Amino acid sequence: MDEEIRTIYLAGGCFWGIEHLMKALPGVVDTACGYANGTGAADANYTTVCTGTTGFRETVRVRYDPTKTSIDALLYALFQVIEPDAVNRQGADVGTQYQAGIYWLPNDRDAEEAVIRVCGIERARTPGFAVEVKPLENYFEAEEYHQDYLDKNPDGYCHVPQTKISELAELEFDQSYYRY
Repeated sequence: MDEEIRTIYLAGGCFWGIEHLMKALPGVVDTACGYANGTGAADANYTTVCTGTTGFRETVRVRYDPTKTSIDALLYALFQVIEPDAVNRQGADVGTQYQAGIYWLPNDRDAEEAVIRVCGIERARTPGFAVEVKPLENYFEAEEYHQDYLDKNPDGYCHVPQTKISELAELEFDQSYYRY
């Protein structure tokens, strides 16, 4: 495996909480909130995405150091905070933009294989598994006020409990978790 910084795109409801979680995990070097797999650049803004007509998902671009973490660890954390059987919602967040999803760059075979393997295991555990699992079609960064939102607004809305974020940030991930 190439040791350069790698990228995966994760959707799990409101992107503020997923970004805050991912930023807390060891090995994550950069995150950005954005809109993935929708109609195009002209529609990639919060107001239009919230109409439910664009196909966009609120998604976090996660750049990570593969010498310090793995896709398995990132996905383990994601699956700890999402409802994998929910369609177009996560918790109190309802709308097509809140559909959970995992997206990889089309030319990243290692990521594709890891995501498909992990999601196969999670699918077997979850009747009605509804997480989108597919290559990234497009991604546009969200407006600046969405970036690092919970750092700027510590009391802001978050569907992911801070206690869960802290717990996952401290976890020493067993690389064999998804390899049985």
